[in-house]
Amino acid sequence: MEIKYLGHASFLIKTKTAKIVTDPYDPQMVGLKFPKVEAEIITVSHGHQDHNRVDLVGGSPTVFDWPGEFEKMGVRIFGFKTYHDKEKGAKRGENIIFKIEAEGISVVHCGDLGLVPDDDFLEKLGEVDIFLVPVGGFYTIDASEAYELVKKIEPRIIIPMHYNHPKLNQKVFGSLLPVEEFTKKFGIEKPELLPKLVYKKEEEEEEMRIVVLEIG
Repeated sequence: MEIKYLGHASFLIKTKTAKIVTDPYDPQMVGLKFPKVEAEIITVSHGHQDHNRVDLVGGSPTVFDWPGEFEKMGVRIFGFKTYHDKEKGAKRGENIIFKIEAEGISVVHCGDLGLVPDDDFLEKLGEVDIFLVPVGGFYTIDASEAYELVKKIEPRIIIPMHYNHPKLNQKVFGSLLPVEEFTKKFGIEKPELLPKLVYKKEEEEEEMRIVVLEIG
């Protein structure tokens, strides 16, 4: 499995059988150019403009934007209803956490998760190999809450997302914290950026690892 970061909360996940794009964003709102990309599957965590521009993804993808259990091209997808805020959606609405399973690997994309779910929810979520988690705060959980969540889930690999970046539209996202606020909780002051993550189940690591990906 290969994972590239397209920016904000959007990733391109390539399995042996399919390409999946998560939360494609509006370039004008986000401030980043959305790359030319094709996929068979798109997951949309919620309907806000910085997460739902499915029209920018090429091919003839199937869009999953509601909770449930789905399967396409050897990929199993589980959508779990959560909230975009700490007031059960009263401020920003609902959010869907998607668990994507392929090649014996489980990837969880949190979308704009606004609160740390309780232990009963996390038990339903099950084991997680790769955890794509927002860390910037303001619109989502912040670095401290993301750290708390990671400690509960204990994934193999953590990939932070939805944090401030110099190229983001600062009028909209200037309140987000930079990724370093999250990584330094693990003793990493200046994270090394990787162009992509290539992960094989048989090469599983014993220790939890943080991977910060380049945008592109």
